[in-house]
Amino acid sequence: MKSMTCTQLGGACEQVFSSETFDDLAVQSQQHAKEMFGANDGPHLVAMKNMMELMKSGELDAWMVARKAEFEAL
Repeated sequence: MKSMTCTQLGGACEQVFSSETFDDLAVQSQQHAKEMFGANDGPHLVAMKNMMELMKSGELDAWMVARKAEFEAL
């Protein structure tokens, strides 16, 4: 079992997500992001904006590869 925080996954808090696979960890992080969006949480909204900028710039795939490598190295 490996763990990463919301911040490590591009978020804005120290919520810990744990899983055997990076894909499952990403699903947990996305669910958390949806909850924070619904709660109109300011720091998470800023983090989401930053992720959108990565998407627009075409850098999201490289960012995700780096996060997956970080997970695999744990």
